[in-house]
Amino acid sequence: MRFLRQSLTIASKDLRSELRTKESLNAAAAFAVVILLLFSFTTDLGSAESLYEMSGGLLWLVFAFAGALILNRSFARELPNDCLDALIASPVSGAALFFGKALANFVLVIIIELICLPVFGVFYNLSWARQFWWLMLVLALATWGMTVTGTMFSALTVNLRLRELMLPMLVYPMMIPALMAAMQLTTLLISGEPIAGGDWVWVRLLVGFDIIFTLLSVALVEVVLVS
Repeated sequence: MRFLRQSLTIASKDLRSELRTKESLNAAAAFAVVILLLFSFTTDLGSAESLYEMSGGLLWLVFAFAGALILNRSFARELPNDCLDALIASPVSGAALFFGKALANFVLVIIIELICLPVFGVFYNLSWARQFWWLMLVLALATWGMTVTGTMFSALTVNLRLRELMLPMLVYPMMIPALMAAMQLTTLLISGEPIAGGDWVWVRLLVGFDIIFTLLSVALVEVVLVS
């Protein structure tokens, strides 16, 4: 119970800080919309079938790059005035600090994704909500995997001079299994088809990825923060 309370305190602090300035949200949303707009000029808008086939890959490419802008700020916003050192020295456990920041990042990335989906539908003239609730489940599972991994590597690279470059280089290879599953399932659901048969293996992959990387991150974050 104490762990959850501490995590929610950290998450609410980060969310209030971000919603007050909107630095990461504005940058990520603008980046995502521009990428969707640019890709709309390079695709054949007359072929709905080909657009549905590329929808999952395009959306998760945009989500991954826009999400990196948010994840990179996770621990970097604590650097001024030695706030990160104060947080590490506080009674809040490293696991609760990490989990709270991961929760805040999850909410922020989900906001970006929910902005992108209607924009995607307008730019590409596609109906993306035919399997709405299943799509939301896939977004939640894949986004948690992306944010928990990205938050961990944000803590690892926070003191590096080139952290804006190092974070994507380190985190994207780790996210390949989750991104592959998310792309496959998103393409399927946006096409209006339900998850059935062999497609469930991708759902199990996402769930397994989330559980494994969440447990590993919570177990190792103390070492990362004090190193």
